[in-house]
This record gives sequence, structure tokens and C-alpha cells, in this order.
Amino acid sequence: MKIKETGIEGLLILEPQVFKDPRGYFLESYNKSTLEPQGIHYEFIQDNQSQSSRGVIRGLHYQKGPHAQTKLIRVTEGTVFDVAVDIRPGSQTFGHWFGLEISADNFLQLLVPSGFAHGFSVLSKHATVFYKCDAYYHPDSESGIRFDDPNLQIDWKIDMKSAIVSEKDRNLPYYIDL
Repeated sequence: MKIKETGIEGLLILEPQVFKDPRGYFLESYNKSTLEPQGIHYEFIQDNQSQSSRGVIRGLHYQKGPHAQTKLIRVTEGTVFDVAVDIRPGSQTFGHWFGLEISADNFLQLLVPSGFAHGFSVLSKHATVFYKCDAYYHPDSESGIRFDDPNLQIDWKIDMKSAIVSEKDRNLPYYIDL
């Protein structure tokens, strides 16, 4: 597994080794014993999956306090533009965001540590996003940042006039209000 830095401490791109042959492919998407010697020490306890259609934006979501989650994100169908925003107080990159195209074809994964807001936009007809979490979902700790916050200026790589966004996500606070 190759690990690439993003320029934001702790936010990492994981690129598994993919073995392809006439039958298809095989890859190991996660192996704790392979990642630990490379400094990645998480105990993932919950898996989540969502499917969305082209133009959907989900996010930017996070959990507060002791229920904050680290997420390991991958795409099993289609293509998304995945975004993580550093919201760690005192971080040198506080308020910075990083985006990465993740697809079922490129096999990339994004490791998003706790202290980041996370979201994605769907670039393909459909996309299935699968992610591991190191903390359980806790509804009372749920929070987020508006996807279209002018302070962040995230380019979601889709036509924003036709973006499909839940009412809940449209009503999230702006970054400045954190």
C-alpha cells in the first residue's frame, strides 16, 4: 500500500496495490498490520456506505468532541470528488481544504482523521461510497459546515446550479461561525 501526503498533516491518500488479470482484479483495501508500521494506527469499528446520483453533494459533515470520527473513504462504483476541511483548532492548516477524485477505477482511498469536516460530490451517473470509521455514529455530536461556504471556496467539480443537496446540508452553519 502506497501512502501519499496531501500537504495537510494527517490527511493521507492510500493507494492499494491492484493485481489485474483476465478474470478482473484483486486488491487489499485495508490491512491494519501493513499500515501500522507506516504510522497509521486506527481501530475501525463501523462501516458505512451510501449511493448517490450525479450532481449530489453530501457534506460537509463531522462529529464533535469525544465522538469525533476518523474515516477511511473509498468508492466502489462511479466517481466522486472527495473533500476534507481541516477544522482542528491550532492546526497550521486550519480552514484549508483538500479535494481528490476517487473512483472505482483509480482505487484511491482518503484517510480523513478526526478534526476534519468531510463531504463529496458525485461526478458519475451513480457512485457508491464506502467508508470505515473509528467511532460510532452519535446523533447528538453530529455537525457540519455549509457546502457552498464562500470563505472556503470549494470547487465541487459540478454545475452548482443543478447540485442536489439535502435541506439539512443547506442549513448547516458557515465555517466562520464555528
